[in-house]
Amino acid sequence: MGTLLRTSHSSFRSYCYSTFSAASIASAKKNPNQNQFLKSIRDQCKSRSFRNVDHALHLFDTMLHMRPLPSMDDFNHILGAIARLKHYPVVISLIKRIESFGVSPDVYTLNVFINSFCHLNRVDFGFSVLATILKLGYHPDSITLNTLVKGLCFQGKIAGAVKLVEDMEKKGYQSDAFTCGTILNALCKIGQTSMAIRLLRKMEEGNFELDLTAYNTIIDSLCKDRLVTEALKFLPEMMSKGIQPDLVTYNSLIQGLCNFSRWREAILKNGYKPGAFTCGMILNGLCKIGKTSVATRLLKKMEEGNFELDLTAYSTIIDSLCKDRLVTEALNLFSGMMSKGIQPNPATYNSLIQGLCNFSRWREAATLLNEMTQRKIMPNVYTFNILVDTYCKEGMLIKAKKVFDMMIQRGIEPDVVSYNTLINGYCLQNKLKDAIEASNLMLLAITH
Repeated sequence: MGTLLRTSHSSFRSYCYSTFSAASIASAKKNPNQNQFLKSIRDQCKSRSFRNVDHALHLFDTMLHMRPLPSMDDFNHILGAIARLKHYPVVISLIKRIESFGVSPDVYTLNVFINSFCHLNRVDFGFSVLATILKLGYHPDSITLNTLVKGLCFQGKIAGAVKLVEDMEKKGYQSDAFTCGTILNALCKIGQTSMAIRLLRKMEEGNFELDLTAYNTIIDSLCKDRLVTEALKFLPEMMSKGIQPDLVTYNSLIQGLCNFSRWREAILKNGYKPGAFTCGMILNGLCKIGKTSVATRLLKKMEEGNFELDLTAYSTIIDSLCKDRLVTEALNLFSGMMSKGIQPNPATYNSLIQGLCNFSRWREAATLLNEMTQRKIMPNVYTFNILVDTYCKEGMLIKAKKVFDMMIQRGIEPDVVSYNTLINGYCLQNKLKDAIEASNLMLLAITH
């Protein structure tokens, strides 16, 4: 495996032993019922119920004092649990301690060993462990290969990861979809999408196992690079190989199309019916690029086609209509949504209340606030701030203060915007005494 396997075994050993001092292990008495105790540890490891690393270390030390010693499989459970807690130096020390007690590690143990070194940015020591695996006559498995590949990619050594895969292939070790996906993902993350595509083509020519994740990674990266046309070409290609796109595939494409203002292609005519999340994203993309009228028409077609629609789809267009000063149309859509049994949330009401207030239709806005209460939908501070701001601008300070007080009575803490709006309203009406009183209330609230 060339230079990838050459490392200093003396420095490797010294590193392992130096980390041992970081793990202080409490002594414990022998457990009289060994099988029951070990089963309890396995159950805790599987359920991931360890409170902290000290708890795990206490159990580990108890195991070391048992006679006969537990099997390597029993130790593996607790090593894996400590690794999941991300205490990698401790894992390294414990494996060395197990060896000092004459317990031979197996492939699982050594894979945990490699994983710990890789997370500590010492892939070179990980390769030393790989050499140990081969020396002991064990066969590295897909986890061994994938862990080293991931470690190399994490360090940005993509070429080294590719060479490792090629070397292992020559020795008869087959990489899997995770291996390929890791390398492709690493290339895309560093902006080497074209290199990732070349690697994908090379893998297609060979006997590499490719899955949907590999294609999704490429498609998403192309869309982020604004190469949406190239991304779209992968869709029929992967489908011809029997790999069906999923929500991740379509979401990447639709997001790319919407960002690229190619909204007409956002509904793909491949017999695929987007789900509620995807429909919402399409409509949101159209609204973001100022195509509210198109989004509204598309929503109607979706309704006619019995597409799965949720609150997000309707709220998105309601908000956009209000921002476009089409409040009446927004209210009509709101009524249609309610008739379909889709319940609004505070954000939906806030959009409508803000829209009405922008047209000085504060009476209708107040009606919606009362409606929220009747429907047991809790208004938030933003809801009240809209009304306080509107009443202040209209010079209706008594109503503004009434809404402000109502907010406090309902257990909603006014924020800085609430106080400043009220203070500004009083100042505009030359009511300086009231402004000072509101200012003092704000200071009191902040200090408490």
